[in-house]
Amino acid sequence: MKIENKDYRTIWFDEANQLVKIIDQTKLPHQFIIKDLKTVKDAVNAIKIMEVRGAPLIGGTAAYGIVLAIKENKDPNFIQKSSEELIQSRPTAINLKWAVDRMLNKLSGINSNEVLNIALKEAKDICDEDEKFCENIGLNGLKIIEGIYNKTKKTVNILTHCNAGWLATINWGTATSPIYHAHKKGIPVHVWVDETRPRNQGANLTSYELNEEGIANTIIADNTGGILMQRGDVDMCIVGTDRTLSTGDVCNKIGTYLKALAAHDNNVPFYVALPSSTIDWDIKNFKDIPIEERNSEELSHIEGIDQDNKLKKILIYPKKSKAMNLAFDVTPAKYVTGLITEKGISDASTEGLKKLFK
Repeated sequence: MKIENKDYRTIWFDEANQLVKIIDQTKLPHQFIIKDLKTVKDAVNAIKIMEVRGAPLIGGTAAYGIVLAIKENKDPNFIQKSSEELIQSRPTAINLKWAVDRMLNKLSGINSNEVLNIALKEAKDICDEDEKFCENIGLNGLKIIEGIYNKTKKTVNILTHCNAGWLATINWGTATSPIYHAHKKGIPVHVWVDETRPRNQGANLTSYELNEEGIANTIIADNTGGILMQRGDVDMCIVGTDRTLSTGDVCNKIGTYLKALAAHDNNVPFYVALPSSTIDWDIKNFKDIPIEERNSEELSHIEGIDQDNKLKKILIYPKKSKAMNLAFDVTPAKYVTGLITEKGISDASTEGLKKLFK
């Protein structure tokens, strides 16, 4: 996808300098900075402080983190310790553990002289695979948008939450991929972009990337979606997910559940877009999903550009106030119209997923 008319992916390996490069998303949309990851600790830190974020991108970063660990020290104990630190860096997104486990399984029993090259190839394969999956998610989701447009012949208004765009994946995005494909096909689309407090990933990232692709969008406060649905101004919702259970229950950025309830009450289709790497086939009860609680400072402080064009963080809460910062919630399957995957669209149910993923 594009930034200032130049094609980028969110993460790539710099062959010349033998390091990993990422787009520092904590600085967007005000500053576009490409950052080097030289050690596995750099990768862990990038995930923790959300220089990279979004379930598929976290998985790709973890895969490259294993590569960086091997470059530092090929001792199996060091690699195992590094893998555990990567998995613990953010607990909710299943892609992270999935990618680390896949890397370790690939490297099991490999000669130490070959391990780096094999690890690097596997990390690249994980990222290339995610890009293709997200492209296919877009082609499958495009059919839904086309169906709405063919009925109305009017601009299709889509509401999304948080950033499930290309910045959250390797390329294309999950929730945004159908939107990008529709735009490329000439279907008029407009996106209602939830601001997504506390980190404002919708305002800072989703709107930013839609602007770069020339797609009409409007930022709204997180609590505005309900009235827009009541007014008939939303044709469909598409969100991403950090972990979807085989039951069809969806764990995603906090506030997703409330959007699903509003959509259900107003008969607005509510779709979730995800690659198969985001499916948790083991946990059956959504109450067992680890829900990340982040630093309350993300709520109490806000960051932006001041009059001197400098990034500044300021306190917006009373100094004595306490805050709880849960990062995710769970939307029960009964509120999900369908799951858009790389293999097609399924019901949000065990039976629906089993038809696609036998």
